[in-house]
Amino acid sequence: MIYLDHNATTPLLPEARVAMTAVLLETHGNPSSLHAMGRAARDLVEKARQNVAALVGALPEEIVFTSGGTEADQLAVRGAARAARAKGRGAHVVTSTIEHPAIVGACEALREDGFEITVVPVGEGGIVDRDAFARALRKDTALATVQLANHEIGSVQPIAELAAMGVPMHTDAVQAAGKIPIDVGALGVSWLSLSAHKMGGPKGVGALVIRRGADIEPLVRGGHQERERRGGTENVAGIAGFGAAAAVAQNTLAEQGARVAALRDRFERGALLLGARRHGAMTPRVPNTSNVAWDGVSGELLTISLDLEGVAVSTGAACTSGSLAPSPVLLALGLCKSRAQEGIRVSLGAENTEAEIDRVLALLPGLLARIRAAG
Repeated sequence: MIYLDHNATTPLLPEARVAMTAVLLETHGNPSSLHAMGRAARDLVEKARQNVAALVGALPEEIVFTSGGTEADQLAVRGAARAARAKGRGAHVVTSTIEHPAIVGACEALREDGFEITVVPVGEGGIVDRDAFARALRKDTALATVQLANHEIGSVQPIAELAAMGVPMHTDAVQAAGKIPIDVGALGVSWLSLSAHKMGGPKGVGALVIRRGADIEPLVRGGHQERERRGGTENVAGIAGFGAAAAVAQNTLAEQGARVAALRDRFERGALLLGARRHGAMTPRVPNTSNVAWDGVSGELLTISLDLEGVAVSTGAACTSGSLAPSPVLLALGLCKSRAQEGIRVSLGAENTEAEIDRVLALLPGLLARIRAAG
């Protein structure tokens, strides 16, 4: 199988597997317990917290472990907005048209709770319109939430510029962490979301960076864990795997970024020779992501056809798979419905090779001709 769907999830790194196995076999304590076994579990959690913090330039005490990126997004957006309203700072939230479903869902929940949501458009390259963003800000804006890197086209947003406009800012960095350098202080955000399984860690664990002085209203109450910001016994094995993956990502970021970018460019050169069009390619992108389409070729049919040949790609976010609706991200770029349904996402990882890219490019002419003939 040629796996080109790393934005959906990544293979578990050997380092993460070793760290998790050691916990499952040897560390049975509850991190909140005072005895030796509990302290051993707590030490593993805190070591992982240090590794995750180092990856994004945060302090360890600013890291709150969650069940994944979706919970981190929910805690940031809903928790921060409700805390702001409780202190009389307003009930208005600004977001963009190309956010991940986790952010869309959080904003929908706030709307049901009486908040007003303003959705800012993006340009053809998938970058938030800075002027529209500035116009959307009001005195009662509780926060703004804009992703750092897009999950479908890979576009990287100018988060530091947006945050400098003076609004309390959250960014979903799930698709950026481990792919590009991140410094939460330089970005100027108050909250930043992460997910382990997007960088070689296990599924079911993520983190929210909550900067010093940033308010949050917990969504999960009932325990004193995570400095009372997220109740519930910590997933020690998952957190240990997350920490190991974060350490690997930090140590290999520059080398792997350059190598994967070269593979992406190799794929895109071949795809363009086959008549492809690229989405968001002329703006800053994470190095591993390519979104391409061919006129008259259904992205869903091409994804299925490639799968039958042993190649895994996708038509967009895994969280919306199974939907017959066109990609909201591609629609937001200005594509019509039929064009938006032609896009496929190719997202690369550390184990991919030039031979795999060449194999996919060799398969495409026959598959494209077959789909067009059947249509």
